[in-house]
Amino acid sequence: MPYEFKLPDLGEGLTEGEVARWLVAEGDEIAEDQPLVEIQTDKTTVEIPSPAAGQVTSIRVAEGDVVPVGTVLVVIGGNVTEQAASVSETRGQTPDVSEPGAPPVGRVQATPLVRRVASELGVPLESVAPTGPGGRITEADVRAAARPAEGRREKVRGVRRQIVEHLTRAHREVAAVTYVEECDFSTVDLKQLLPTVLQATALSLQEFPELNARLEGDEIVYLDRYDLGVAVQTEQGLVVPVVRGCAERALEELRADVDALAEKARAGKLEAAELRGSTFTVTSAGKLAGLFVTPLVNSPEVGILGVHRIAPRPVVRDGEVVVRPMGNISVTFDHRVVDGARAAQFTLAVIARLEA
Repeated sequence: MPYEFKLPDLGEGLTEGEVARWLVAEGDEIAEDQPLVEIQTDKTTVEIPSPAAGQVTSIRVAEGDVVPVGTVLVVIGGNVTEQAASVSETRGQTPDVSEPGAPPVGRVQATPLVRRVASELGVPLESVAPTGPGGRITEADVRAAARPAEGRREKVRGVRRQIVEHLTRAHREVAAVTYVEECDFSTVDLKQLLPTVLQATALSLQEFPELNARLEGDEIVYLDRYDLGVAVQTEQGLVVPVVRGCAERALEELRADVDALAEKARAGKLEAAELRGSTFTVTSAGKLAGLFVTPLVNSPEVGILGVHRIAPRPVVRDGEVVVRPMGNISVTFDHRVVDGARAAQFTLAVIARLEA
């Protein structure tokens, strides 16, 4: 009997996943526990082994597609022709009879929905290149064919898809305001800048609990832990691993965590748990930091602190002009939860700790 392998519940409250890469092809013989497919979830990739041995008779979900937990991804064992017939029957079509694994000669494989979309858009199905499993034409294929061919197109996938969804939701839901003040970094060891900022931020959050919170429906949840996200740029896009317990740990411990997480992020080896549960986020672009930018709140958090370019600048101290390493500190906050005066006081508290 054929075995239908469904997208499993990968934990952490995930309800869907993206098929990042198939490690087998239709017709392959596969052993139990052999790597089967890579699933992208919440900015990390999980390799799933095959639960059964047999022949890969039907791959149901294409690379790049996002599907909910419980969706049949692949069928192992059985007869390909029988499987194709089963798929057609479930979609209300007459089963196609052809050689195993091959689309019927002279027949276009498309669901009634896809055919209707093609008719509405005036796209001849015979002219559409199929990308679906078994040579089927998908709705995306039809819509792509209907657009004028202009420029290079690339499907939004993986980390970039997560960024698009996350920031679209944050922009739509968060009433964001940004407060900026300058900071004198003379007393800060710039080699330990980020862990120093994490520590100063966490200690200041203890004084301003509304910034270490989240809005859930008609309730504000004040969190009693200080697990800070750190924005890290990678070749795949921006990810935000979490440094735990920033209020009670020494600088050396924080620096070790920051370095280890950044290295894993750039190597694409972060675990799902290392990307979840942050209460507030800190971002610093290092050498690429501008004079000032407006970081976006990492929803469902209500605030993010940015450290901008630090450089020698003339400033007035005790009536004299001196040169000091100066940089801007910004806090972008959700005005639904945090009042402007409190956000300003929080920012000044962070700066006071850095300047001390």
